Amino acid sequence: MASCLSPQEQQWWNLWTNEQDGEAANQLVQQYDYLVSYHVQRISAHLPKSVSKDDVRSLGMLGLYDALKKFDRTRDLKFDTYASFRIRGSIMDGLRKEDWLPRSVRDRSKKIEQMTEKLEQEFQRPVSSNEIAEALHISPGEVEETVKDSLFANVLSMEEKPNDGREDHKEGIGYAIPDDQTSTPSESVIKKENYIELAREIDRLNEKEQLVISLFYHEELTLTEIGQVLELTTSRISQIHAKAIYKLKGALQEIVTV
Repeated sequence: MASCLSPQEQQWWNLWTNEQDGEAANQLVQQYDYLVSYHVQRISAHLPKSVSKDDVRSLGMLGLYDALKKFDRTRDLKFDTYASFRIRGSIMDGLRKEDWLPRSVRDRSKKIEQMTEKLEQEFQRPVSSNEIAEALHISPGEVEETVKDSLFANVLSMEEKPNDGREDHKEGIGYAIPDDQTSTPSESVIKKENYIELAREIDRLNEKEQLVISLFYHEELTLTEIGQVLELTTSRISQIHAKAIYKLKGALQEIVTV
């Protein structure tokens, strides 16, 4: 790690590591603040507008402080990499603990799911967000945005690790996963099959939806940056992203229930 640092940074790390110097810690926090900003921007893009970006940033800063306290400089690991795990883990863990999804959104999500099932039974085919919106007397945008929000809530729930009562061992995104949590061969096969099905469903999206999904999740561009690439507004990119997620969720739900 030392070879990558400037003399000033090396001095800050030495003061912090050896003397727990508060000023050195503040300087290091400022030095790595860009990591917090990056993860806040990435994660906030998925969250409802009701979630304050400042609150998300506060969770990220807790992760950065935690990384400073626990980082072992003798290990062959860059602090940027280690801190990124801690920052993202702190944000995701914080979101899981808070009821960040408004009750109105949860209620609307339940109504959309119920109406989707009703219409699919009636039409004997997958239904579009426009058809669901018309049946519920809301806009297609509300349907797609609600589905996106509830999907992220489901991801948070799936990523939550079981609590086995060992308070000295923290689990969650960004923490080390014990060997006893390793997937079984059958679980690995199922996971691989799910990825294959997801890839197939992505191939069925239209060209613009595929491009937005690829730029957002593979190239890790923000919605604003994607808008600049495609010469579209951020709002339009958000709509395309939400619609693509809605299609993928509907298709994967069908696969799971078959």
